[in-house]
Amino acid sequence: MMPDETLETSETSETPEAPEMLPPAVERRILRRPEVERRIGFGRSQIYKMILEGRFPKAKRLGIRAVGWDSAEVDRWIAERLQQPA
Repeated sequence: MMPDETLETSETSETPEAPEMLPPAVERRILRRPEVERRIGFGRSQIYKMILEGRFPKAKRLGIRAVGWDSAEVDRWIAERLQQPA
């Protein structure tokens, strides 16, 4: 390149979208307890014990007698367990 030449840069370069603007990779939904039990392999008592110890996401109140878990929080918990050495 000659000393008086300049590099042209594109003024229209695309910037990546903010993470909150991207669509979720998987559908986010509310999981009821039987499905949470199937996904994580623990029963009701162990799930509630882990919640009390702060080792599992808290359930969200859905109604007077109904609770559910955010599927993204449960998936994140599973992924964190898979990252831990055996």
